[in-house]
Amino acid sequence: MTTQRAIIAIPMGDPAGIGPEITMKSLTKKEIYDVCKPLVIGDAKVLAKAIEIVQADLKINKVSSPAEGKYELGTVDVIDLDNIDIEKLEYGQVSAQGGQGAFEYIKKSVDLAMNGEVKALATTPINKESLQAAKVPFIGHTEMLESLTNTKDPLTMFEVNGMRIFFLTRHLSLKDAIAQMTKERVQDYLVRCDQALKRLGVESRKIAVAGLNPHSGEGGLFGREEVDEIKPGVEAGRQAGIDAVGPVPADSVFFQALHGRYDAVLSLYHDQGHIAAKMTDFHRTISITNGLPFLRTSVDHGTAFDIAGKNIAESISMEECIKLAAQYAPKFTSNTL
Repeated sequence: MTTQRAIIAIPMGDPAGIGPEITMKSLTKKEIYDVCKPLVIGDAKVLAKAIEIVQADLKINKVSSPAEGKYELGTVDVIDLDNIDIEKLEYGQVSAQGGQGAFEYIKKSVDLAMNGEVKALATTPINKESLQAAKVPFIGHTEMLESLTNTKDPLTMFEVNGMRIFFLTRHLSLKDAIAQMTKERVQDYLVRCDQALKRLGVESRKIAVAGLNPHSGEGGLFGREEVDEIKPGVEAGRQAGIDAVGPVPADSVFFQALHGRYDAVLSLYHDQGHIAAKMTDFHRTISITNGLPFLRTSVDHGTAFDIAGKNIAESISMEECIKLAAQYAPKFTSNTL
């Protein structure tokens, strides 16, 4: 039985970055159309220029709604917001029109998802400085999505080669992150991680918590965090019904998860999980934002202004981003966490 292809909205990102290029490169691949119906939200003039740059055999089909798309290889279905002055577009340059445009593509994509017209978003890079130049009051995708959907504290998950990684803390100094590693927070995140996996349709949900100190502290010899906070948090998670183990030494837990021992790992701080994922496969590390009313996947790289417009940018991350959205979309449940 053939699964119906879900419509995936792709906001094209900052027009001065690599988003339009990697999107057009991705949409030359048959395997994308085999698994979903990709719909680009952007500016048709910028996309036409990107097609020239990447030398792709693609034609743009402007549509006013997702229902009008052809979703055929060789045709790029686009909701054209027509909001970029192409004569003033300079690749690799911060601009207010770029920041404003990027925000408007995301907002339109969110509107479509909230109305049920698309099943998921696969987002391309945006630039913080361009957003600031446009006086857009957000520093990135997550903050925009929180506000536009009225969602509190969405949960980030990385996936690469089947390994899933959640983050107990992210953009904090290591000292401040350690202060956040409390029993209560570990328990809360284990519950939230389990719920997030359930929403994605993951039936087996064994979650390992990474250790902080060498050898997970060796019973307090190399630090008390595991003994005083992390292990009690894991125990509290188990009492709450979560299939959790740990703390497992960080030098082995990610390898074990990659080979199927665990269905996900709860990383304790930003670099611990990022290094594990990106050393596994930098280009195929995809971010999933959980807790929103819809599924959202994202490439885990920036606008790459230094190579924009040069047909240098690899599209592997964007292809994986779209395919992962397509993989989870049929299983995804829209109830909030």
